[in-house]
Amino acid sequence: MNVGIIGAGSIARALAYTMNNMDGINFYAVASRSFDRAESFAKEFSAQKAYGSYLELLADPCVDLVYIATPHSNHAEIAELALNYNKAVLCEKSFTMNSLQAEKIISLARKKSLFLTEALWTRYMPSRRIIDEVLESGMVGKVKALSANLSYNISKKERVIKAELAGGALLDVGIYALNFAVMHFGKDIERVESSAFMTDGGVDGMDSITIYYKDGRAAFLNAGIYARSDRKGIFYAEGGYIIVENINNPSKVSVYDLQDKLIKEIQMPGQITGYEYELLECEKCLSQGKTESNSMPLSESLYMMNQMDSLRKSWGMIYPQEK
Repeated sequence: MNVGIIGAGSIARALAYTMNNMDGINFYAVASRSFDRAESFAKEFSAQKAYGSYLELLADPCVDLVYIATPHSNHAEIAELALNYNKAVLCEKSFTMNSLQAEKIISLARKKSLFLTEALWTRYMPSRRIIDEVLESGMVGKVKALSANLSYNISKKERVIKAELAGGALLDVGIYALNFAVMHFGKDIERVESSAFMTDGGVDGMDSITIYYKDGRAAFLNAGIYARSDRKGIFYAEGGYIIVENINNPSKVSVYDLQDKLIKEIQMPGQITGYEYELLECEKCLSQGKTESNSMPLSESLYMMNQMDSLRKSWGMIYPQEK
């Protein structure tokens, strides 16, 4: 499978490195608005092609899958272009800027019977199944609540602080906490309560989100752009608790009883970077003629965009393109 990356930032670098250490996945081309940047990137990671425009990459018949690694604000625009060039698309999270954009590109992909999925990497990782197996084992009894947080000191990054780039904590890091809750507690929600600290630039800098479920469980989620948090996910149960180290790329699951005694510890499988799982699933889907991923169906991406739209609406947070 020949992969073409659109964008040459940090995520693109991680993807290129990953592909260079995989069998059967070929980092074939990169496109940037700056040809010099694309050429330098291609040389560093041994890509066969470098393009100074996105359209040039999309017109290349050798590209099997397009990876969109640009700011949130133009995910939908580039995905639409790629689909109109009949390319399969793996789009970096957040899938789009809002649910209206998501609906548009999903409709286009389905109309053209083309593969489209969101690169929310934790959805594809084996850690997802491992965590669920621990929860289902009942070793600490009935789970009543979870907490999850993800914060980094990223408040100087342009893509994070600029409203016109669809910045803010929610779409960049909060999305992982929300997905953690959806993956492990589901979507049978009674109500959601939240608050956000807004930056001078009009985006959310810190978020606090509480999700109450119809079965009596609750999820307490936090995200931010000013400081590094412990990034833990914790499940609170009647007979103990379960700690997941780093919800953004789980490394270990530890199970404790009511006396804080460690009763089980599971290390996650070794990996190249963690990005390989979404690439392998894309390869499998394309080889089988599928147009959606089982790990991140388009209905799930749309659900998450609607959930984040609702949160932003409650905060009065509107991106300039939405006005």
